Amino acid sequence: MNVSDHLVQRLSEWGVRRIFGYPGDGINGVMGALGRDDHGIAFVQARHEELAAFMACAHAKFTGMPGVCLATSGPGAIHLLNGLYDARMDHQPVVAIVGQQARSALGGEYQQEVDLSSLFKDVASEFVQTVSVPAQLRHVVDRALRIASERRTVTCIILPNDVQELDAVAVPPREHGSVRSGIGITHRAQVPDDAALDAAADILNAGRRVAMLVGAGALHASDELMAVADRLGAGVAKALLGKAALPDALPYVTGSIGLLGTAPSSELMEGCDTLLMVGSNFPYAEYLPEEGKARGVQIDTDAARLGVRYPMELNLVGDSRATLAALVPRLRQQTDLAWREEIEDKVARWWRVLEERAMQPAEPINPQRVFWELSPRLPDGCILTCDSGTAATWYARDLQLRRGMMGSLSGGLATMGPALPYALAAKHAHPDRPVVALLGDGAMQMLGINALITIAASWKHWRNPGLVIMVLNNGDLNMVTWEQRATAGDPKFSPSQDLPTFAYAEFARQLGLGGIRVDDPEQVGPAWEQAFAAGRPVVLEMVTDPNVPPVPPHVTGAQMRAYAAALLKGDPDARKAMLGSAREWWAGVVANLKGRRG
Repeated sequence: MNVSDHLVQRLSEWGVRRIFGYPGDGINGVMGALGRDDHGIAFVQARHEELAAFMACAHAKFTGMPGVCLATSGPGAIHLLNGLYDARMDHQPVVAIVGQQARSALGGEYQQEVDLSSLFKDVASEFVQTVSVPAQLRHVVDRALRIASERRTVTCIILPNDVQELDAVAVPPREHGSVRSGIGITHRAQVPDDAALDAAADILNAGRRVAMLVGAGALHASDELMAVADRLGAGVAKALLGKAALPDALPYVTGSIGLLGTAPSSELMEGCDTLLMVGSNFPYAEYLPEEGKARGVQIDTDAARLGVRYPMELNLVGDSRATLAALVPRLRQQTDLAWREEIEDKVARWWRVLEERAMQPAEPINPQRVFWELSPRLPDGCILTCDSGTAATWYARDLQLRRGMMGSLSGGLATMGPALPYALAAKHAHPDRPVVALLGDGAMQMLGINALITIAASWKHWRNPGLVIMVLNNGDLNMVTWEQRATAGDPKFSPSQDLPTFAYAEFARQLGLGGIRVDDPEQVGPAWEQAFAAGRPVVLEMVTDPNVPPVPPHVTGAQMRAYAAALLKGDPDARKAMLGSAREWWAGVVANLKGRRG
């Protein structure tokens, strides 16, 4: 074996079954080894290295196992960075393997020579190493995978192209200066000690208005979350990455929190006297209780993320599922249900408001209706991926996820572009499950069109070809347009915001995929049904109105003043934007009137 063969073998021994990447001469040795591999590792060719890194991140999100991406030296390595930062900021284990010029050329300003150690030192700050000699490879691979897994972060292996072809040293020598690592299973403490659990229970039992905030770290703890919420009579808000932690149909689940969140979630945090935060790194202080008004308990596997977002009274380091299970017997059953009933009433009224908003007229389709009509049609066990922008707002608010579904997007980085590579990774990781990708036309033009080519080339090999790609075609970089108005007080700047016209559904049909274009609101529901029944991947192009505002859960005076100033400064869509805002307001009035009559 040479070093590249040894690399592939060691990755296989760690359980790696697929690598996402793009070839180049700086990584040819590893490509050759993958071609010779009989260890069951599949190479998944992306259209761009950024897509490969997004796919590795999504693989980690949807499997819990490290994702691995591969790129050539220089430009290929540089292209990985955005997807790797997505993984790092969402705390996902990803290993990047990148080529480098020959050792003898380094420092000579050689073609495609980039200082990769410096380049990756931030995104892979926990571990980035260059393999200089064959005996080094085993422990570099072992540490890269172990650190990525245990610290839930990004690591990087740099392989000069001449090292890739050297004879392998499978077992490092037993001598001074040699490192001999192993794959051995890691076991860690899952539950805090009894004294800490008792102290946490005392705080929670004393609360009369308990709020829970759950995130991605609690996705595997649904039963335990429900048990704690029922004991405490609590309401539960969800950070965006934790949307699938609890079914949205539960009457005490207030939905997402934050700028893209719901009014009941904001009111839950404003009114609580106790906050239990589980597996979340939600950063926005203005949507958490005012300091001093609520006692706090936080649970996280990483002590470094405890007590950062709110001054908690007690912090517990442990797995959310195991810690909550140990906590439940210590919690007293709340008998005063006034707080819970208040929460459930607000949640019920909010769903009426969302339905009324979704059914308001628009030119031609209200984007909220696209998501509202999707909810009851979601296949059991489906996986949803979403992009950044207004699509994320409607995903956060209007979609009701059921038990057994999965969903994710770019949380911490909030970058454009991951919806389709996430969906591709989901199909590779869970080939029997239907997948739905939700994105705007900006993200589709940025990376999605390229990803469609990969889908067209591979879908016939999938056991279940069910993949629906829904594109909001509004001709506008819509989230930024609204931010310009409501945050900066500036009118829409058309040269930066308007998008070129593109026939998304037609392009999909040219690739051999399904393509459906919808510009009639009455056809939204039937189009979803047609797409799910197609028996092949389908691009569902929804022609939507860019002047339906993604209204935050509570509009501040500063936002209102900025918005008014923007429209008065000559916004090209001022009249339509005002009409869209008026319809949103009126929908809330109508929904509340209907609720009182009911």
